[in-house]
Amino acid sequence: MLLAVFAVLLTGLPGTVVAGKPVAAGDVPRTGREVVDFTRDWRFALANRDGVQVPPAYADAVSPGYDDSSWRVLDVPHDWSIELDPTAGPGTTAGTGYFQGGLGFYRKTFTVPPVADGDRISIEFDGVYMNSAVYLNGTLLGTHPYGYTGFAFDITGLAHTDGTPNVVAVKVQNQLPNSRWYSGSGIYRNVRLVVTGPVHVRRHGTFVTTPDAATTIDQGYVDVHVATDVVNETTEAELVHTVRDESGRVVGRARDATTIRVRHPRLWSVDSPYLYTLETSLLVGGRPVDAVSTPFGVRWVEIDPAEGMFVNGEYTKLQGVDLHHDLGALGAAVSADAIDRQLSIMKRMGVNALRTAHNPPAPEVIEACERLGIVVMVEAFDTWRNNKTANDYGDWFELEAPGGGGLLWSDVDIMEMVHEFKNSPSVVMWSIGNEIRGQTVADAQRLVADIKSIDTTRPVVWGSDSYRTPPSPTSTNGQIAQLLDGVGLNYNTAQSVDALHQLYPDTFFFESESSSSTSARGVYQWPDLLNTGEDYTPGRRLVSSYDNNMASWTMPGEYGLKKDRDRKFFTGEFLWSGFDYIGEPTPYGQFPVKSAFFGAVDTAGFPKDLFYAFQSQWTTEPMVHLVPMNWTDHEPGQPVTVWAYSNVDTVELFLNGRSLGAHRYDGKTTAFGRDYLETTEPTGDDKTFPSGSYTSPGGGTGKLHLTWQVPFEPGELRAVATRDGAAVATDVLRTAGAPHTLRLTPDRAAIDADGESLSFVTVEVVDAHGVVVPEADDLLRFTVTGGTLAGVDNGRQESAENYQAAHRSAFNGKALAIVRSDERPGPISITVTGDGLLPATTTVFDVGRRDRGGAVDPHLRTPTGTRPDLPRHVTLVRADGSTSRERVTWARLTRDQLDSERPYLVRGTARGHRVAAHVTPYRVSSVQTFTAAVPVGVRPYLPGTARVTFTDGVTDLVAVNWDPVPDPTGPGTFTVPGKLAEHGLTTSVAVTVSDGWTLGQNLAPAATPSASFSGTPQTVPATMTDGVLPDANGWSNRYTKAATALLPAYSLARPADWASLTWTSPQAVDTLVPYFRLAAGRTFPAAVSVEYWDGTGWIPAANQSVTMATQSEQPTTISFDKVSTTALRLVVTSAAPATPDGFVQISELHALGDVAIGDVKEG
Repeated sequence: MLLAVFAVLLTGLPGTVVAGKPVAAGDVPRTGREVVDFTRDWRFALANRDGVQVPPAYADAVSPGYDDSSWRVLDVPHDWSIELDPTAGPGTTAGTGYFQGGLGFYRKTFTVPPVADGDRISIEFDGVYMNSAVYLNGTLLGTHPYGYTGFAFDITGLAHTDGTPNVVAVKVQNQLPNSRWYSGSGIYRNVRLVVTGPVHVRRHGTFVTTPDAATTIDQGYVDVHVATDVVNETTEAELVHTVRDESGRVVGRARDATTIRVRHPRLWSVDSPYLYTLETSLLVGGRPVDAVSTPFGVRWVEIDPAEGMFVNGEYTKLQGVDLHHDLGALGAAVSADAIDRQLSIMKRMGVNALRTAHNPPAPEVIEACERLGIVVMVEAFDTWRNNKTANDYGDWFELEAPGGGGLLWSDVDIMEMVHEFKNSPSVVMWSIGNEIRGQTVADAQRLVADIKSIDTTRPVVWGSDSYRTPPSPTSTNGQIAQLLDGVGLNYNTAQSVDALHQLYPDTFFFESESSSSTSARGVYQWPDLLNTGEDYTPGRRLVSSYDNNMASWTMPGEYGLKKDRDRKFFTGEFLWSGFDYIGEPTPYGQFPVKSAFFGAVDTAGFPKDLFYAFQSQWTTEPMVHLVPMNWTDHEPGQPVTVWAYSNVDTVELFLNGRSLGAHRYDGKTTAFGRDYLETTEPTGDDKTFPSGSYTSPGGGTGKLHLTWQVPFEPGELRAVATRDGAAVATDVLRTAGAPHTLRLTPDRAAIDADGESLSFVTVEVVDAHGVVVPEADDLLRFTVTGGTLAGVDNGRQESAENYQAAHRSAFNGKALAIVRSDERPGPISITVTGDGLLPATTTVFDVGRRDRGGAVDPHLRTPTGTRPDLPRHVTLVRADGSTSRERVTWARLTRDQLDSERPYLVRGTARGHRVAAHVTPYRVSSVQTFTAAVPVGVRPYLPGTARVTFTDGVTDLVAVNWDPVPDPTGPGTFTVPGKLAEHGLTTSVAVTVSDGWTLGQNLAPAATPSASFSGTPQTVPATMTDGVLPDANGWSNRYTKAATALLPAYSLARPADWASLTWTSPQAVDTLVPYFRLAAGRTFPAAVSVEYWDGTGWIPAANQSVTMATQSEQPTTISFDKVSTTALRLVVTSAAPATPDGFVQISELHALGDVAIGDVKEG
C-alpha cells in the first residue's frame, strides 16, 4: 500500500482592535473581510477552584449589566492554573502537577460600528480549556466541551451595530480530575472577530493539494489544485487565485479555475521548508468582496509498509518527539515565541517529526513546524467512550453535539482538527487516538470516515500500547490495525515489532512512544546498572541521567534508537518525550514532585544528557558530549564512570592535559545499507534475545556511547572527537569553586515591542572563574524594568515554587527568567540577585518598526572612591537581534563621581549609539560575627563562612580562617578571631563555657532527618525521629525495581549509605543510637561510623566506640568525643553489597547530647 500526501495551511488576515473601542469604518477593507485581534483587555475572575458550582456572587456574571469593575484586566491567551501555587489538595493530583482548576469567567466589552450592519460577524476561539459556554449580551451562543479544538459562533443579529456596547462572556469549567497531564485552565489560545460580507469564503473553506507533484516535478512544474467553499445564497461570484513565492513574486494565477500551474517550484522538506502563499479573492460583479491568504508548500510523502517512508522521493526516518502542550513556566497559555524556542531546541537535537500528544495543537505549533521543517502526526483524543479520569472527554465522546446536525461531539471535534490543519505541508498523519480503552471497531470506522470525508490524502493511524503481544487479525485491535493505514506502537520490543510486521504486511508501523526512560538534569547514580531504584528522600526525589531509570513499561533511549535504525520498514520513532512537562511525575507520586522526568530537555529548556544521545544519532554535524556533566562533586581518587556520546568514530579523553586513551566506535552497516557507529560488546539490554542483548539482524550487539573509568582529580576533563586524525568536536568539563556571581544569557537580544514577544534568559551560578557550579541551588530574585517578568523556572521536578513569582531557586547551577516586551520601545533591564552572590544585569531591546537597537549598558560595582573599571567594548544590538562588540569612548569621570557613595552614570558612545555605564559605589557595611555557648570540654562550632554586607545591599559569603581555639579548663568566656579569605576583613566568635547543661538527652526530634537514599515512599528519613518502635516503615535504603519487558527485576544493595540529622543551631552531641530492623533483605550493617559537620566539611568523629545490637530494633550505641555541630551523619556499610540481602533499615535514630546549648547567633 503506497500513500501519497500533500497539504497547505490556511491562516487568517491580521487585524487589531482595542477592547471597548469600535472597529472604525475606515478599518474595514474593500475586500469586505476584517480579522480583528480579540485578545486584549478581557476581564477575568476565578469564581472557585473546584469547577463545579457557580457561587451566588457570580450568578449573573454572563449578563451584560453585571458589575465586573473589580475583576482583573488581562490579555489572552491566559492560563489561570499556572498562576496558582501547586498544592497537595484537595482535588489536585500528581498527574496534573498538583495544580488547581476551577470555574472562571471572562468578559469583554466591544462596539461594532454601523458600517458592519448587514455584514456577517463571528467570534472564533482557537481553544478554551474546558467545557466552555459563550454568551453575547446575555444570550447563550453555544457550548464547547473539548479543550483542544477551535470553534466559532455567528453573532450576526445578536451584536449591536449601532454603537451600543456589546459584552461577550465566557464561562470556563475545569473540574478536576479530567486529564492525565497538566491541562491549564481558561482561554489559553487566541481569539478573533471575523467580519465578512454576506458572500464570503467559509471558515476553513480553502483546501489546496498537488496530487500530481511526484510525476510532474521532473517536468519542471506542479499543478496546484484549489477547492474553495463559498457562502453564497443568491449572487453570482467568481474566484481569482494567485500564488506568490517567499519573496512575494507572483508565480501563478488563475481566474475561475481550480488549478494553478507553478513553474520550477521549490519543494518543502524537513531540510528546506519552503513556503508559497495562495491568495484567494472572491469577486461579485467584478468587485472584491472577500480575500483569504493561505501559506502552503509543495511536497509529497509516500509510506510503504515494506520499504518505509519517503519525502519527495527521499528515504526518511521519523526522528520524532512527543510533546504535551504546556510551555513550562507559561503553563498552557499559547506563545508563538515559546513554541518556536521549544521546537528549535528539538530541531538542534536532530528532530524532524512531532506527535501532538494527545490532542490537536494550537495553530502556532503547526506554523512553527512549517517554518522549521518538522513533519507532524496530529492526534485527536486520549480517550473515547471509556474515561481515564473522572471528568475527562469520555463524558462527551458519544454525546450528540447541539446544533451539529446529528453529529456526535467526537465527530465535530475530529473534523474540526482536520479542517484546521488540512492545508499544512507539515502534517503527514492523522491519529484517531492514544492508548484507547473500551475501543470498538465501529468507533474507529466512524472516526476514520470523518477524516476521509474531508481529506483522503493522508494516512490515518493511532498510537497504542495494545500491540506489545501481536493480536489476532480477528480481534478488535487486529481489525482496527487493518482498518487503519498505520499503527503507532507504544513501547514494543524489537521482536514484537518484527512479529507485527509479518502478521500485518499491509499496515505500516512506527513507534508513537519510544523509550520513556526518566532522568533529572545533572543527577547521576549507578552507571553500571541498566535499571536503578528511586530515591524517595524529600529534596532528593530525582533520577539518574545515565539512561538507566525505567518504569515497568519503558526502555532505554539507546534501545529505541537501535531498534528503529535496523528496520527499513519501520517508519521511525517518536521519543517520549522531547521536553519534560508538568504532570505525570513518574516514578514519583509524592508532593511536591510535579513534573515529568521523561524529557530529553527539562521544562526550562535546558538539555539533559539524553538530548545528546539522540543528537549523536540524528545529526551529522560533528559533536561530542561528556556524561556526567558534573566534574566537581566527587572525592579525590573516586572512580567516575565517564561516557561520551558522539557521531564521530574516535574520541580521546584528557584529564588535566594527560591522555586517558582514545576509544573508538566500530563502523557497521544495516541490512539495507545504512552506515552507523556502535561499539561491539554485550549490552544486556534485551532479555528476549538468547544473548540477553539487543541483537541487530546482522548479529551485532553494542552501545551507542564510549566508556572510561576515571579516578577523579580536580581540574579539566576534555573530550576531543577526531575524524581521520583531525579534531572536529570538543566537550570540556571543569571543576567549579564556590558560587561567586551570576551569568545571564538571553536567547534573543531584541524582541518586538508588541506586548507579546519573549526573551528567555538563562541564569547560571558561576564561580570566580566563570565555571558553572553544578549543584548550586541558591535562591535567586528577579527584577525587570522596561518589560515584564512572564515566568521563572529551573527544570527541577521536585519543587512547589510558583512559576510566576519573582524568585526561583537555581537547580544544579541554572535557572530561567522569561521576559515579555511591552508596547514601548526601549531597553528591558533584567537584574538577578542572590544572597552571597554578586548581582548581574543584562539588557534585551524592545524594538519598534523604526528602531535600530542600541548598546547594552554595562553595570559595574566599584569600591567607594576608586575609579570604575569601565569596559573598552560594549555589545551593540541591532533591531534584527544581531549583535557585535564595539569600542566605546567614555566621558571623563568627575571628582564628584569618584567621591560619590550613590550610583552614577558614566556616558559614552559606541559606533554612534549612546551608552551609559551604571556604576554603583560600595563599601563594607558590616561583617557577621557570632556567639556560642558550649559545655566544659567541648570545642565550639566555628562556621565556615561569614556574611559580609555592603552598602549597596549586596552580600557575600566569605570563607573564614579561624585562629586556634583555646583549651579552657573550666567555665568562662573567650573569643576566637577569624580572618576572611577576601576583602581583608576579620570576624569572631564570642564563646561562653559553662557546666550547667543537662546531659544525655535525645536531640533527634528537634533535627531535620535526611539520607543519601530512601528506597520507598514509606521508608523515608522522617520515620527515624517519629518515636515509633517497633516500626516496619523506618528509614531504609531497600528498593525493588520490577522486571520490564527487556530487563530483569533489580533489588541490589548499595555499598554504603548515610542517614543524617541537621539542626538550625549547633548542638553538643557524643552518642548516636540507631535501632536497626531485621526483615526481608535487611540486616545489620557490616560497619557503622559517625561524621560531623565542622562548618566546612564532614569530619570523622574522634574515638568512636560501637556496641552493636544483637536483635532487631534494639539499640546500637556509637559513642565518640563530644562535638558541637549543626549536623551528624551515620554511615552504614552493607554486609552484602550488590545482593538483595544487604539492605539496612533504621526504625529510630537517637542523638544523645546536652540540652540548652546556646545557638550560634549573629553578633
